[in-house]
Amino acid sequence: MSLPLKPLALTVALVLAAGCDSAASPDAAATAGTDTSAVAADAAPAPDSAASEVAAPQLQAAMRDLWHGHIVHSRDYALAVHAGDEAAADAAADAVVANARQIADAVAGFYGDAGGEQMMTLLAGHWGAVKAMTDARAGGDEAAATQAMNDLTANAGAIAAFLAGANPNLPEDAVRGMLLAHGAHHAQQVGLIMKGDTAGEAESWTAMQAHMDMIADALADAIAKQFPDKAA
Repeated sequence: MSLPLKPLALTVALVLAAGCDSAASPDAAATAGTDTSAVAADAAPAPDSAASEVAAPQLQAAMRDLWHGHIVHSRDYALAVHAGDEAAADAAADAVVANARQIADAVAGFYGDAGGEQMMTLLAGHWGAVKAMTDARAGGDEAAATQAMNDLTANAGAIAAFLAGANPNLPEDAVRGMLLAHGAHHAQQVGLIMKGDTAGEAESWTAMQAHMDMIADALADAIAKQFPDKAA
């Protein structure tokens, strides 16, 4: 069971702040039937994936919950759009944005307000592309879906550059590879939902959650390495 987002963001911020007072392929992914397991396998490995024990358990768990919120609410949006439930779709979209704000606030808790706002802008771009892709797939607009995937690819590069610039333990190419695989998961999931393939979507959802854990763990590990006093 996920904890409420606001306490989770606070947990991340507190873990980051503790003990450190002085620290102030894209074309394939655009296809609804993308084999995301293959995309994830081809993506660059998680930064320092062999050192998964670096992050403090509290930080790792909080990061996982925060990032899982993103995929839970974006999935809810796709399901609501497919069902034609406009109220549920609006509520899910609002929840995605609220979750993005919590992640950004957690980032700001360590990297400062400017870093948090930049993270929020980047996450807004990610969600904007996912939402546009979902709407386009629901409406059968292939041109719009392709443009949304192009935007999602560009956004993955921007997020990777930001994270690599903030933390030397996050190689830009590796982070970009993970985010491209994440975008491919979104594309596959949306395509399966719009087809009404419940069994296929359930299988994709399991893989998507596992990959989200990988991304969250890589971020938690990198933060712990950058600021070892905070991982105590």
